[in-house]
Amino acid sequence: MNESRRKFLRTSACGLTSAAMLASMDRLNLVNAMVQPDVAADYRALVCIFLSGGTDGNNMVIPFDDYNNPVGGTTNGYDNVRGVPGGPPGLAVLKTQLLQITPSNTSGVSYGFHPNLSPEAHNAGQAKGFMDIWNAGKLAVLCNVGSLVQPITRANYAAGIGHPYQLFSHSDQVNQQQSSIANTTGQTGWGGRIADKTNGLNGAVVLPMNISLAGTSLFSSGVNSRQLAIAAAPTSLANVLNLSWSGPTPPGNPFTAGSSFRTLLGFDQGTTLIKGSTDTTSSALSADAALNLAGNPSIGPFPNTSLGNQLAQIAKLIKIKDTFPVPMKRQIFFCSVGGFDTHTNETGSDPTNPGSGGAQSGTQGGLLTQVSQAMRAFYDEMVAQSLSNNVTTFTISDFSRTLQPSGSGASTVGTDHAWGTHAFIMGGAVLGGAFYGSQRPDHSGLLYGFPTLQLGGPDDTTSNRGQWIPTTSIDQYAATLASWYGLAGPDVATVFPSLSKFATSNLGFLTP
Repeated sequence: MNESRRKFLRTSACGLTSAAMLASMDRLNLVNAMVQPDVAADYRALVCIFLSGGTDGNNMVIPFDDYNNPVGGTTNGYDNVRGVPGGPPGLAVLKTQLLQITPSNTSGVSYGFHPNLSPEAHNAGQAKGFMDIWNAGKLAVLCNVGSLVQPITRANYAAGIGHPYQLFSHSDQVNQQQSSIANTTGQTGWGGRIADKTNGLNGAVVLPMNISLAGTSLFSSGVNSRQLAIAAAPTSLANVLNLSWSGPTPPGNPFTAGSSFRTLLGFDQGTTLIKGSTDTTSSALSADAALNLAGNPSIGPFPNTSLGNQLAQIAKLIKIKDTFPVPMKRQIFFCSVGGFDTHTNETGSDPTNPGSGGAQSGTQGGLLTQVSQAMRAFYDEMVAQSLSNNVTTFTISDFSRTLQPSGSGASTVGTDHAWGTHAFIMGGAVLGGAFYGSQRPDHSGLLYGFPTLQLGGPDDTTSNRGQWIPTTSIDQYAATLASWYGLAGPDVATVFPSLSKFATSNLGFLTP
Protein backbone atom coordinates (compact mmCIF):
# COMPACT_ATOMS: atom_id res chain seq x y z
CA MET A 1 0.00 0.00 0.00
CA ASN A 2 1.54 3.38 -0.97
CA GLU A 3 1.74 6.36 1.37
CA SER A 4 -1.05 8.36 -0.27
CA ARG A 5 -3.52 5.51 0.23
CA ARG A 6 -2.54 5.20 3.90
CA LYS A 7 -3.08 8.95 4.29
CA PHE A 8 -6.53 8.68 2.67
CA LEU A 9 -7.57 5.85 4.99
CA ARG A 10 -6.38 7.70 8.08
CA THR A 11 -8.11 10.90 6.98
CA SER A 12 -11.33 9.04 6.24
CA ALA A 13 -11.25 7.31 9.61
CA CYS A 14 -10.71 10.61 11.42
CA GLY A 15 -13.70 12.09 9.62
CA LEU A 16 -16.19 9.72 11.26
CA THR A 17 -18.50 11.23 13.84
CA SER A 18 -18.14 10.15 17.44
CA ALA A 19 -21.54 8.47 17.28
CA ALA A 20 -20.48 6.46 14.26
CA MET A 21 -17.28 5.42 15.99
CA LEU A 22 -19.13 4.24 19.07
CA ALA A 23 -21.53 2.22 16.96
CA SER A 24 -18.86 0.76 14.70
CA MET A 25 -15.78 -0.02 16.81
CA ASP A 26 -15.37 -3.41 15.20
CA ARG A 27 -15.43 -1.86 11.74
CA LEU A 28 -12.92 0.75 12.88
CA ASN A 29 -10.63 -2.09 13.86
CA LEU A 30 -10.78 -3.20 10.24
CA VAL A 31 -9.75 0.28 9.15
CA ASN A 32 -6.87 0.20 11.63
CA ALA A 33 -5.78 -3.14 10.19
CA MET A 34 -5.79 -1.61 6.70
CA VAL A 35 -3.24 1.02 7.72
CA GLN A 36 -0.87 -1.44 9.37
CA PRO A 37 2.66 -1.69 7.92
CA ASP A 38 3.19 -3.73 4.78
CA VAL A 39 3.70 -7.47 5.22
CA ALA A 40 7.19 -8.16 6.53
CA ALA A 41 9.81 -9.47 4.15
CA ASP A 42 11.62 -11.53 6.79
CA TYR A 43 10.55 -13.93 9.54
CA ARG A 44 10.94 -13.24 13.25
CA ALA A 45 9.65 -15.00 16.35
CA LEU A 46 9.72 -14.42 20.09
CA VAL A 47 9.60 -17.42 22.42
CA CYS A 48 8.75 -16.62 26.04
CA ILE A 49 9.61 -19.20 28.71
CA PHE A 50 7.90 -18.43 32.01
CA LEU A 51 9.66 -19.92 35.05
CA SER A 52 6.62 -20.19 37.28
CA GLY A 53 6.91 -19.83 41.04
CA GLY A 54 9.77 -17.35 41.21
CA THR A 55 13.19 -18.75 40.36
CA ASP A 56 16.18 -18.06 42.62
CA GLY A 57 18.44 -15.86 40.50
CA ASN A 58 21.05 -15.89 43.28
CA ASN A 59 21.78 -19.56 42.53
CA MET A 60 21.55 -19.24 38.75
CA VAL A 61 24.29 -16.62 38.30
CA ILE A 62 26.82 -16.49 41.16
CA PRO A 63 29.91 -14.35 41.86
CA PHE A 64 33.05 -16.36 41.15
CA ASP A 65 35.95 -13.97 41.81
CA ASP A 66 34.00 -12.45 44.71
CA TYR A 67 32.54 -15.77 45.89
CA ASN A 68 33.98 -15.50 49.42
CA ASN A 69 34.71 -11.81 49.55
CA PRO A 70 32.05 -10.44 51.91
CA VAL A 71 30.75 -6.90 51.47
CA GLY A 72 30.53 -4.76 54.58
CA GLY A 73 31.34 -7.49 57.07
CA THR A 74 31.29 -11.22 57.69
CA THR A 75 27.49 -11.53 57.51
CA ASN A 76 27.44 -10.61 53.81
CA GLY A 77 28.58 -12.02 50.52
CA TYR A 78 27.36 -15.14 48.71
CA ASP A 79 28.93 -17.98 50.68
CA ASN A 80 28.70 -16.24 54.06
CA VAL A 81 24.93 -15.87 53.74
CA ARG A 82 24.14 -19.10 51.92
CA GLY A 83 26.58 -21.50 53.52
CA VAL A 84 28.22 -24.60 52.10
CA PRO A 85 26.19 -27.70 51.09
CA GLY A 86 25.80 -30.11 54.00
CA GLY A 87 26.38 -27.41 56.61
CA PRO A 88 24.20 -24.64 57.89
CA PRO A 89 22.38 -23.18 56.12
CA GLY A 90 23.46 -25.35 53.15
CA LEU A 91 22.09 -23.38 50.18
CA ALA A 92 25.30 -22.30 48.42
CA VAL A 93 26.69 -24.06 45.38
CA LEU A 94 30.40 -24.78 45.96
CA LYS A 95 32.78 -22.62 43.96
CA THR A 96 34.44 -25.72 42.53
CA GLN A 97 31.07 -26.80 41.10
CA LEU A 98 30.32 -23.55 39.29
CA LEU A 99 30.59 -23.16 35.52
CA GLN A 100 32.97 -20.22 35.34
CA ILE A 101 32.14 -17.44 32.87
CA THR A 102 33.84 -14.11 32.21
CA PRO A 103 31.35 -11.76 30.53
CA SER A 104 32.81 -9.50 27.88
CA ASN A 105 31.73 -6.32 29.68
CA THR A 106 32.68 -6.96 33.33
CA SER A 107 36.31 -5.83 33.08
CA GLY A 108 37.56 -9.37 33.53
CA VAL A 109 35.49 -10.13 36.63
CA SER A 110 34.25 -13.75 36.55
CA TYR A 111 30.91 -15.22 37.57
CA GLY A 112 29.55 -18.74 37.60
CA PHE A 113 26.48 -20.49 36.23
CA HIS A 114 24.72 -23.12 38.33
CA PRO A 115 26.24 -26.46 37.23
CA ASN A 116 22.93 -27.76 35.93
CA LEU A 117 22.75 -24.96 33.38
CA SER A 118 25.19 -27.19 31.50
CA PRO A 119 24.86 -30.59 33.20
CA GLU A 120 27.22 -32.30 30.75
CA ALA A 121 30.14 -30.40 32.32
CA HIS A 122 30.05 -32.61 35.43
CA ASN A 123 28.19 -35.61 34.02
CA ALA A 124 29.55 -37.19 30.85
CA GLY A 125 26.80 -38.36 28.52
CA GLN A 126 24.20 -35.84 29.70
CA ALA A 127 22.41 -33.78 27.06
CA LYS A 128 24.05 -30.39 26.66
CA GLY A 129 22.94 -27.14 28.26
CA PHE A 130 23.97 -23.49 27.93
CA MET A 131 27.76 -23.29 27.98
CA ASP A 132 28.44 -23.77 24.27
CA ILE A 133 25.82 -21.15 23.42
CA TRP A 134 27.32 -18.69 25.91
CA ASN A 135 30.81 -19.31 24.54
CA ALA A 136 29.51 -18.76 21.00
CA GLY A 137 28.17 -15.35 22.04
CA LYS A 138 24.52 -16.25 21.51
CA LEU A 139 23.36 -16.24 25.15
CA ALA A 140 23.11 -13.14 27.35
CA VAL A 141 22.18 -12.52 30.98
CA LEU A 142 19.90 -9.65 31.96
CA CYS A 143 20.73 -8.79 35.56
CA ASN A 144 18.33 -7.81 38.35
CA VAL A 145 15.16 -7.30 36.30
CA GLY A 146 11.68 -7.04 37.80
CA SER A 147 8.41 -5.17 37.91
CA LEU A 148 8.82 -1.45 38.59
CA VAL A 149 6.40 1.45 38.74
CA GLN A 150 9.37 3.80 38.43
CA PRO A 151 13.10 3.73 39.17
CA ILE A 152 13.50 3.62 42.97
CA THR A 153 16.23 3.56 45.57
CA ARG A 154 16.36 1.83 48.94
CA ALA A 155 15.43 5.17 50.53
CA ASN A 156 12.41 5.46 48.21
CA TYR A 157 11.36 1.95 49.16
CA ALA A 158 11.64 2.71 52.88
CA ALA A 159 9.46 5.80 52.36
CA GLY A 160 6.79 3.77 50.56
CA ILE A 161 7.53 5.36 47.18
CA GLY A 162 7.31 3.35 43.98
CA HIS A 163 6.11 0.01 45.34
CA PRO A 164 4.52 -2.21 42.67
CA TYR A 165 0.98 -3.34 43.37
CA GLN A 166 0.90 -6.27 45.85
CA LEU A 167 4.65 -6.80 45.75
CA PHE A 168 5.80 -10.36 46.66
CA SER A 169 2.35 -11.86 45.84
CA HIS A 170 2.63 -14.70 43.30
CA SER A 171 -0.55 -13.94 41.37
CA ASP A 172 0.10 -10.20 41.19
CA GLN A 173 3.74 -10.53 40.21
CA VAL A 174 2.88 -13.10 37.53
CA ASN A 175 0.35 -10.58 36.23
CA GLN A 176 2.93 -7.79 36.24
CA GLN A 177 5.60 -9.82 34.49
CA GLN A 178 3.17 -10.87 31.76
CA SER A 179 1.37 -7.53 31.43
CA SER A 180 4.23 -5.07 32.22
CA ILE A 181 1.67 -3.11 34.27
CA ALA A 182 3.06 -2.67 37.79
CA ASN A 183 0.68 -0.23 39.49
CA THR A 184 -2.53 -2.27 39.13
CA THR A 185 -3.86 -5.55 37.72
CA GLY A 186 -3.17 -5.70 33.99
CA GLN A 187 -5.96 -6.89 31.71
CA THR A 188 -3.84 -7.62 28.64
CA GLY A 189 -0.37 -9.09 28.15
CA TRP A 190 2.55 -7.35 26.53
CA GLY A 191 2.86 -10.17 24.02
CA GLY A 192 -0.79 -9.67 23.09
CA ARG A 193 -0.42 -5.91 22.79
CA ILE A 194 2.61 -6.34 20.53
CA ALA A 195 0.44 -8.55 18.32
CA ASP A 196 -2.28 -5.88 18.29
CA LYS A 197 0.17 -3.44 16.74
CA THR A 198 2.11 -5.79 14.45
CA ASN A 199 -0.55 -8.11 13.02
CA GLY A 200 -0.25 -6.30 9.70
CA LEU A 201 3.30 -7.62 9.34
CA ASN A 202 1.79 -11.09 8.91
CA GLY A 203 -0.90 -10.39 6.33
CA ALA A 204 -4.00 -12.58 6.09
CA VAL A 205 -2.51 -15.68 7.72
CA VAL A 206 -4.49 -18.69 8.88
CA LEU A 207 -2.97 -18.92 12.37
CA PRO A 208 -3.07 -16.25 15.08
CA MET A 209 0.23 -14.48 15.72
CA ASN A 210 0.21 -15.54 19.40
CA ILE A 211 0.30 -19.23 20.30
CA SER A 212 0.48 -20.61 23.83
CA LEU A 213 1.70 -24.09 24.74
CA ALA A 214 0.74 -23.58 28.41
CA GLY A 215 -2.98 -22.95 28.21
CA THR A 216 -4.57 -19.56 27.77
CA SER A 217 -2.11 -16.99 29.10
CA LEU A 218 -2.34 -13.34 30.06
CA PHE A 219 0.95 -12.75 28.24
CA SER A 220 -0.66 -13.68 24.90
CA SER A 221 -3.93 -11.78 25.42
CA GLY A 222 -4.34 -8.59 23.42
CA VAL A 223 -7.09 -6.03 22.97
CA ASN A 224 -7.98 -7.15 19.44
CA SER A 225 -5.68 -10.05 18.66
CA ARG A 226 -6.58 -13.59 19.67
CA GLN A 227 -4.29 -16.29 20.98
CA LEU A 228 -4.32 -19.95 20.07
CA ALA A 229 -3.74 -22.39 22.97
CA ILE A 230 -2.61 -25.81 21.80
CA ALA A 231 -1.24 -29.05 23.23
CA ALA A 232 2.49 -29.74 23.46
CA ALA A 233 4.39 -32.61 21.85
CA PRO A 234 4.26 -35.52 21.43
CA THR A 235 0.72 -34.63 20.29
CA SER A 236 0.85 -34.25 16.50
CA LEU A 237 -0.08 -30.91 14.99
CA ALA A 238 -3.18 -32.55 13.53
CA ASN A 239 -4.54 -33.07 17.06
CA VAL A 240 -3.27 -30.10 19.05
CA LEU A 241 -6.60 -28.26 19.22
CA ASN A 242 -8.59 -31.25 20.48
CA LEU A 243 -11.59 -30.23 18.38
CA SER A 244 -14.13 -32.99 17.87
CA TRP A 245 -17.68 -33.39 16.56
CA SER A 246 -20.28 -35.75 18.03
CA GLY A 247 -23.25 -34.48 16.06
CA PRO A 248 -24.70 -35.64 12.72
CA THR A 249 -22.65 -36.30 9.65
CA PRO A 250 -22.66 -33.66 6.88
CA PRO A 251 -24.33 -31.29 6.25
CA GLY A 252 -24.05 -30.54 10.00
CA ASN A 253 -20.38 -31.40 10.65
CA PRO A 254 -18.43 -28.13 11.05
CA PHE A 255 -15.24 -29.74 9.76
CA THR A 256 -16.83 -30.14 6.32
CA ALA A 257 -16.44 -27.18 3.99
CA GLY A 258 -19.82 -25.70 3.05
CA SER A 259 -21.61 -27.45 5.92
CA SER A 260 -24.74 -25.95 7.44
CA PHE A 261 -22.79 -25.20 10.64
CA ARG A 262 -20.24 -23.11 8.76
CA THR A 263 -23.05 -21.33 6.93
CA LEU A 264 -24.63 -20.37 10.24
CA LEU A 265 -21.37 -18.79 11.33
CA GLY A 266 -21.95 -16.14 8.68
CA PHE A 267 -25.40 -15.13 9.94
CA ASP A 268 -26.48 -12.66 12.60
CA GLN A 269 -23.15 -10.87 13.04
CA GLY A 270 -24.57 -7.43 13.74
CA THR A 271 -24.13 -7.91 17.50
CA THR A 272 -20.56 -7.53 18.72
CA LEU A 273 -20.66 -10.52 21.08
CA ILE A 274 -22.18 -12.77 18.43
CA LYS A 275 -19.59 -11.67 15.89
CA GLY A 276 -16.80 -12.21 18.40
CA SER A 277 -17.98 -15.73 19.15
CA THR A 278 -18.40 -16.46 15.45
CA ASP A 279 -14.94 -15.15 14.59
CA THR A 280 -13.35 -17.22 17.36
CA THR A 281 -15.11 -20.39 16.22
CA SER A 282 -14.25 -19.77 12.58
CA SER A 283 -10.63 -19.04 13.45
CA ALA A 284 -10.33 -22.25 15.47
CA LEU A 285 -11.83 -24.33 12.66
CA SER A 286 -9.55 -22.73 10.08
CA ALA A 287 -6.49 -23.24 12.28
CA ASP A 288 -7.46 -26.86 12.90
CA ALA A 289 -7.80 -27.49 9.17
CA ALA A 290 -4.45 -25.88 8.42
CA LEU A 291 -2.65 -27.84 11.15
CA ASN A 292 -4.25 -31.06 9.97
CA LEU A 293 -2.74 -30.49 6.53
CA ALA A 294 0.65 -29.75 8.09
CA GLY A 295 0.93 -33.26 9.49
CA ASN A 296 3.77 -33.99 11.89
CA PRO A 297 7.03 -32.50 10.57
CA SER A 298 10.29 -34.08 11.66
CA ILE A 299 12.64 -32.17 13.96
CA GLY A 300 15.78 -32.97 15.89
CA PRO A 301 15.82 -34.65 19.33
CA PHE A 302 14.26 -32.88 22.32
CA PRO A 303 14.22 -33.99 25.96
CA ASN A 304 11.00 -35.70 27.00
CA THR A 305 10.20 -33.13 29.68
CA SER A 306 7.41 -30.61 30.10
CA LEU A 307 9.43 -27.74 28.67
CA GLY A 308 11.15 -29.97 26.13
CA ASN A 309 7.79 -31.04 24.71
CA GLN A 310 6.49 -27.47 24.58
CA LEU A 311 9.57 -26.21 22.74
CA ALA A 312 9.47 -29.21 20.41
CA GLN A 313 5.93 -28.27 19.37
CA ILE A 314 7.01 -24.67 18.82
CA ALA A 315 9.87 -25.92 16.63
CA LYS A 316 7.35 -27.86 14.52
CA LEU A 317 5.10 -24.83 14.17
CA ILE A 318 8.04 -22.74 13.02
CA LYS A 319 9.09 -25.40 10.54
CA ILE A 320 5.69 -25.34 8.80
CA LYS A 321 5.41 -21.53 8.69
CA ASP A 322 5.91 -21.42 4.91
CA THR A 323 3.48 -24.24 4.07
CA PHE A 324 0.32 -22.16 4.52
CA PRO A 325 -1.35 -20.27 1.64
CA VAL A 326 0.00 -17.07 3.24
CA PRO A 327 3.33 -17.79 5.00
CA MET A 328 3.77 -16.67 8.59
CA LYS A 329 6.15 -13.74 9.01
CA ARG A 330 5.78 -12.98 12.72
CA GLN A 331 4.97 -15.32 15.62
CA ILE A 332 4.98 -15.00 19.42
CA PHE A 333 5.03 -18.18 21.49
CA PHE A 334 4.45 -18.72 25.20
CA CYS A 335 5.42 -21.75 27.27
CA SER A 336 5.87 -22.34 30.98
CA VAL A 337 7.48 -24.67 33.49
CA GLY A 338 6.48 -24.65 37.18
CA GLY A 339 7.94 -25.69 40.51
CA PHE A 340 10.27 -22.76 41.22
CA ASP A 341 8.50 -21.74 44.44
CA THR A 342 11.28 -23.32 46.51
CA HIS A 343 10.50 -22.53 50.15
CA THR A 344 12.07 -25.93 50.94
CA ASN A 345 14.24 -28.49 49.15
CA GLU A 346 15.73 -25.92 46.80
CA THR A 347 19.08 -27.62 46.75
CA GLY A 348 20.50 -31.02 47.60
CA SER A 349 23.73 -32.60 48.77
CA ASP A 350 25.05 -32.64 45.19
CA PRO A 351 24.00 -29.60 43.13
CA THR A 352 25.91 -30.98 40.12
CA ASN A 353 23.56 -33.95 39.87
CA PRO A 354 21.21 -33.45 36.88
CA GLY A 355 18.36 -35.18 38.72
CA SER A 356 15.93 -33.57 41.12
CA GLY A 357 14.89 -33.92 44.73
CA GLY A 358 16.24 -35.56 47.86
CA ALA A 359 19.96 -36.16 47.99
CA GLN A 360 20.50 -35.05 44.41
CA SER A 361 20.41 -31.51 43.09
CA GLY A 362 17.23 -30.28 44.75
CA THR A 363 14.12 -28.86 43.15
CA GLN A 364 15.73 -25.85 41.49
CA GLY A 365 18.71 -27.86 40.29
CA GLY A 366 16.50 -30.39 38.55
CA LEU A 367 14.41 -27.64 36.99
CA LEU A 368 17.49 -25.82 35.72
CA THR A 369 18.57 -29.06 34.05
CA GLN A 370 15.20 -29.18 32.30
CA VAL A 371 15.37 -25.53 31.25
CA SER A 372 18.95 -25.60 29.95
CA GLN A 373 18.61 -28.87 28.03
CA ALA A 374 15.27 -27.91 26.46
CA MET A 375 16.52 -24.46 25.46
CA ARG A 376 19.71 -25.97 24.03
CA ALA A 377 17.71 -28.48 21.95
CA PHE A 378 15.54 -25.65 20.68
CA TYR A 379 18.57 -23.51 19.77
CA ASP A 380 20.13 -26.43 17.87
CA GLU A 381 16.86 -26.98 15.99
CA MET A 382 16.68 -23.32 14.98
CA VAL A 383 20.25 -23.60 13.67
CA ALA A 384 19.23 -26.72 11.71
CA GLN A 385 16.28 -24.79 10.23
CA SER A 386 18.64 -21.88 9.34
CA LEU A 387 16.50 -19.62 11.54
CA SER A 388 18.75 -19.00 14.52
CA ASN A 389 19.05 -15.29 13.69
CA ASN A 390 15.27 -15.02 13.33
CA VAL A 391 14.13 -16.53 16.63
CA THR A 392 14.83 -15.08 20.08
CA THR A 393 14.07 -17.09 23.21
CA PHE A 394 13.93 -15.46 26.64
CA THR A 395 12.94 -16.22 30.23
CA ILE A 396 10.81 -14.33 32.74
CA SER A 397 9.65 -15.30 36.23
CA ASP A 398 7.41 -14.04 39.04
CA PHE A 399 10.38 -12.76 41.03
CA SER A 400 13.60 -14.01 42.61
CA ARG A 401 14.19 -15.48 46.08
CA THR A 402 15.80 -14.06 49.21
CA LEU A 403 19.57 -14.31 49.46
CA GLN A 404 19.07 -15.29 53.09
CA PRO A 405 17.80 -18.87 53.27
CA SER A 406 14.75 -20.13 55.08
CA GLY A 407 15.58 -23.20 57.15
CA SER A 408 18.91 -24.99 57.01
CA GLY A 409 20.48 -28.23 55.87
CA ALA A 410 20.52 -29.86 52.45
CA SER A 411 17.13 -31.13 51.20
CA THR A 412 15.19 -28.89 53.62
CA VAL A 413 16.69 -25.44 53.08
CA GLY A 414 14.80 -23.05 50.84
CA THR A 415 14.18 -19.38 50.15
CA ASP A 416 11.32 -16.89 50.40
CA HIS A 417 9.78 -14.46 47.94
CA ALA A 418 12.03 -11.62 46.77
CA TRP A 419 12.08 -9.25 43.81
CA GLY A 420 14.72 -8.61 41.12
CA THR A 421 16.07 -11.70 39.35
CA HIS A 422 18.23 -12.63 36.36
CA ALA A 423 16.94 -13.63 32.93
CA PHE A 424 18.42 -15.47 29.95
CA ILE A 425 18.13 -14.32 26.32
CA MET A 426 19.15 -16.76 23.59
CA GLY A 427 19.35 -16.67 19.80
CA GLY A 428 21.48 -15.83 16.78
CA ALA A 429 20.54 -12.13 17.01
CA VAL A 430 21.62 -11.93 20.67
CA LEU A 431 24.79 -10.00 21.45
CA GLY A 432 25.72 -12.65 23.96
CA GLY A 433 28.56 -13.58 26.24
CA ALA A 434 27.74 -10.44 28.21
CA PHE A 435 25.66 -9.09 31.09
CA TYR A 436 23.02 -6.42 30.54
CA GLY A 437 20.98 -4.18 32.81
CA SER A 438 20.56 -0.67 34.14
CA GLN A 439 22.14 1.09 37.09
CA ARG A 440 20.31 3.33 39.54
CA PRO A 441 21.69 6.88 39.86
CA ASP A 442 22.54 6.35 43.54
CA HIS A 443 24.21 2.99 42.96
CA SER A 444 27.98 2.74 43.20
CA GLY A 445 28.03 -0.83 41.90
CA LEU A 446 28.40 -2.31 38.45
CA LEU A 447 27.10 -0.71 35.27
CA TYR A 448 25.20 -3.80 34.17
CA GLY A 449 23.07 -3.85 37.32
CA PHE A 450 24.28 -6.99 39.09
CA PRO A 451 23.16 -6.50 42.72
CA THR A 452 25.48 -6.02 45.66
CA LEU A 453 25.01 -9.21 47.71
CA GLN A 454 24.75 -7.42 51.02
CA LEU A 455 21.91 -7.87 53.49
CA GLY A 456 20.59 -4.38 54.21
CA GLY A 457 22.84 -3.03 51.45
CA PRO A 458 22.06 -0.54 48.67
CA ASP A 459 20.05 -3.06 46.64
CA ASP A 460 18.09 -4.65 49.49
CA THR A 461 14.59 -3.79 50.65
CA THR A 462 14.00 -2.96 54.30
CA SER A 463 13.51 -6.66 54.97
CA ASN A 464 17.32 -6.86 55.08
CA ARG A 465 17.08 -10.42 53.74
CA GLY A 466 18.37 -9.90 50.22
CA GLN A 467 15.23 -8.91 48.32
CA TRP A 468 16.99 -7.05 45.51
CA ILE A 469 15.29 -3.90 44.27
CA PRO A 470 15.37 -4.25 40.45
CA THR A 471 17.65 -1.93 38.54
CA THR A 472 15.98 -2.84 35.23
CA SER A 473 12.22 -2.94 34.62
CA ILE A 474 10.22 -5.55 32.76
CA ASP A 475 9.12 -2.65 30.52
CA GLN A 476 12.70 -2.08 29.33
CA TYR A 477 13.28 -5.80 28.85
CA ALA A 478 10.08 -6.29 26.87
CA ALA A 479 10.48 -3.13 24.80
CA THR A 480 13.95 -4.25 23.68
CA LEU A 481 12.50 -7.56 22.48
CA ALA A 482 9.51 -5.85 20.87
CA SER A 483 11.66 -3.39 18.93
CA TRP A 484 13.72 -6.24 17.47
CA TYR A 485 10.48 -8.07 16.62
CA GLY A 486 9.26 -5.14 14.52
CA LEU A 487 7.15 -2.95 16.81
CA ALA A 488 7.33 0.54 15.36
CA GLY A 489 8.88 3.28 17.48
CA PRO A 490 5.67 5.29 17.97
CA ASP A 491 3.84 2.13 19.10
CA VAL A 492 6.39 1.23 21.77
CA ALA A 493 5.07 3.88 24.16
CA THR A 494 1.50 2.69 23.60
CA VAL A 495 2.31 -0.95 24.31
CA PHE A 496 4.49 -0.05 27.32
CA PRO A 497 2.88 3.00 28.94
CA SER A 498 5.39 3.17 31.84
CA LEU A 499 8.49 2.97 29.65
CA SER A 500 9.00 6.74 29.54
CA LYS A 501 9.80 6.72 33.27
CA PHE A 502 13.05 4.88 32.63
CA ALA A 503 16.21 6.34 31.14
CA THR A 504 16.82 3.57 28.62
CA SER A 505 14.14 2.03 26.40
CA ASN A 506 16.46 -0.36 24.55
CA LEU A 507 18.94 -2.39 26.57
CA GLY A 508 21.04 -3.27 23.52
CA PHE A 509 21.23 -7.06 23.81
CA LEU A 510 19.88 -7.68 20.28
CA THR A 511 21.11 -6.75 16.82
CA PRO A 512 18.64 -4.55 14.86
